Amino acid sequence: MESKNPVFNRSQYTHPQGGWGAPPPTPDQLRDMYDAPAYTPPAPPAYRTMTIDDVVVRGFLTLGTLIVSAAAAWVLNVPLGVAVVCAIVGVILGLVASFKQSTNPALILGYALFYGVFVGAISKAFEDAFYGVVLQAVLGTAMAFAGTLTVYALRIVRVTPKFVKFVLAAGIAALGLILVNLIASIFLQGGLGLREEGPLGYVFSIAMILLGCFFLLLDFDSVEQAVKSGAPEKFAWQCAFGLTLSLVWIYLEVLRFVSYFSGDD
Repeated sequence: MESKNPVFNRSQYTHPQGGWGAPPPTPDQLRDMYDAPAYTPPAPPAYRTMTIDDVVVRGFLTLGTLIVSAAAAWVLNVPLGVAVVCAIVGVILGLVASFKQSTNPALILGYALFYGVFVGAISKAFEDAFYGVVLQAVLGTAMAFAGTLTVYALRIVRVTPKFVKFVLAAGIAALGLILVNLIASIFLQGGLGLREEGPLGYVFSIAMILLGCFFLLLDFDSVEQAVKSGAPEKFAWQCAFGLTLSLVWIYLEVLRFVSYFSGDD
């Protein structure tokens, strides 16, 4: 008669590799058990993750394309009318790249190419009017970049969700003010005075330069977070685009600000 007591009914606790009521394992089974890994290593990602070097390389490509096209526009003395058309094309490509978070190299380099023509033409116009202003603007932009990078590296300013919301809101407000000033300039000479030499123009230019530096902080944080989270390599194009966009913003604002103090003596 079969017992209902599990202590006596050993067949309920048999194991495929051995145990109660089972034959001892063979030497081959023992060797397989010994050779079996203690854990299964995680599968590697299906793509190569982004590194800081990827951002640096693509940043040089994007910014380099913009600088080369700007230099060509300067040397060829591209008319401002053509430069404005190129600026509109560049802005459209930039908006598409921004809102779609595109990592398409052709789209991002296309933005750099077209907008670089505008940057080169407007720089030539400022240089003709105020000798030496472009070199000062380039040096000022380099100092702003280095200073912002230092502030971010030392965590003097931390990029928090509240900070991101503040910068985005300030950017929208600034663009809104520029649009209102442009519309007002149709009816009033100089519009609201935001882009004219004077106390209000000085303050607005400084605010715009600082805002560009704030966007640089967001760009640095985006790069750091993308590297930490293991973003795919192609995302480096989006990071390079953001850095180039912020640097061009700062350069144009520094160029305008310096021109206020570079008039003929």
